[in-house]
Amino acid sequence: MAKRVAVIGAGVSGLSSIKCCLDEDLEPTCFERSNDFGGLWKFSETKDGMTRVYRSLLTNVCKEMSCYSDFPYNEDYPNFMSQEKFWNYLQEFVEHFGLLKYIQFKTTVCSVTKRPDFSETGQWDVVTETEGKQDRAVFDAVMVCTGRFLNPHLPLESFPGIHKFKGQILHSQDYRTPDAFQGKRVLLIGLGNSGGDIAVELSRIASQVFLSTRTGSWVVSRASDGGYPSNMMSIRRWHSFQTQLLPACFLNWIQERHMNKRFNHEDYGLSITKGLSQI
Repeated sequence: MAKRVAVIGAGVSGLSSIKCCLDEDLEPTCFERSNDFGGLWKFSETKDGMTRVYRSLLTNVCKEMSCYSDFPYNEDYPNFMSQEKFWNYLQEFVEHFGLLKYIQFKTTVCSVTKRPDFSETGQWDVVTETEGKQDRAVFDAVMVCTGRFLNPHLPLESFPGIHKFKGQILHSQDYRTPDAFQGKRVLLIGLGNSGGDIAVELSRIASQVFLSTRTGSWVVSRASDGGYPSNMMSIRRWHSFQTQLLPACFLNWIQERHMNKRFNHEDYGLSITKGLSQI
């Protein structure tokens, strides 16, 4: 008898987990609290309590290194996916491997607990709720695929006087489109991927945009010197060999010199503080 596996979440990881379970002759059941698969890649105009990408987002990992290993992108797909293109790819993946029938939508997992005989069977009790009705089932294994970006971090207590601020405060998780910022002065805090993306997009429509960062950052282009995707060129055996052979301080010096050829990060207040990780 096939072992039953509960998969929590039908995002990128959840979908691949269902597929892997089927490859190993297991019996997966995926619980997804929203009404569709795709996780944060399923764009929504409304704030539905889920982490969602903004409409203009582009992947920063090229298609050769972001696809499922047994389901490459179509040749006509661009090197870096827009949200819509990546969502289309997930749809193709689900349809090709027939995963939809294993997903229960609008179902929230309330609890996952070990059964009384867990030491002997290794089984779990999983309680779920669908449209107000609870159900309990026994599974041989549980795969938690809820992702890293479920809860936003908004440390307002770190900013004295923030309660006196009359403007709008929101996390990048709540950002969808730039229309609401027409003609406004905007401060973005944090120079991560989303901070940089949103700053560039708002600079075309807002009256003024400020980007705040504590320690600086390396600004990396998606394309390398030869026009190939940067991450494809950097993750290579030669680079791995260099890392094992050469001291870290020397590698950091080489990488820093290369990064500053594009523009001098210090001139823009983006140089990394000494003692912190370089690249």
